[in-house]
Amino acid sequence: MTDSIQGKVALVTGANRGIGKAIVDSLIENGATKVYLAVRNPESTKDIEAQYADKVVTLTADVADTASIQRLATQASDVEILVNNAGIMHVTSPLAENAEESLMEQINVNVFGLMRVANAFAETLERNKGVLVQLNSIASIKTFGDIATYCASKAAAYSITQGLKDKWADKGIRVLSVHPGPIGTEMGDSAGFEGAPDATVVAQAIVAALESGDFHSFPDPVAKQLEAAYQSYSDAIITSDLSL
Repeated sequence: MTDSIQGKVALVTGANRGIGKAIVDSLIENGATKVYLAVRNPESTKDIEAQYADKVVTLTADVADTASIQRLATQASDVEILVNNAGIMHVTSPLAENAEESLMEQINVNVFGLMRVANAFAETLERNKGVLVQLNSIASIKTFGDIATYCASKAAAYSITQGLKDKWADKGIRVLSVHPGPIGTEMGDSAGFEGAPDATVVAQAIVAALESGDFHSFPDPVAKQLEAAYQSYSDAIITSDLSL
């Protein structure tokens, strides 16, 4: 199943900066007629609104709040491309004093946030034969000690993403799992990723994956190294028809 962006209505969570903003740019450049900007602070999208005028609509939402996401789904019932980009990353090892607190906070946003978004938009995506684009990470597959709590949350999000793919297969809803490596964003810089590729590499890869029909997207050079080693396992296990 492939998806053209031309003429489509999209929604991006965490759309005001970094990868989210790059995705908004790419969607509009490739023909999306309207993009909802789902953000916690509506003041943060003023520059984007000035840039794109009536092609963007700002909606206040927080993936950590169930009622907020349910309201968002009601406000954006015409969505065909749903990009769940909002997430948080803490530089916290499993041995840190605040490891449990850090992990719980990241799970609430990165895992439960995905589940809130998926559940709230399930009917909309089925009705519109839409696609969910989930921003996972190479950390969904490979754990790094200093950010192990983040890796754990992203591994769980990847499992949920696979579950959504399986459950929605017969409903005409497509799922795309995106796995960036280090990216030069504000969040990435806080984890020591200075000098990493620009966020546009992720946005461009998403467009390519939507058009190709792939389930996985590994956008940047580091991610592509992992893809080369992971591909045979993915083909045999993750994207196969293996069932219990």
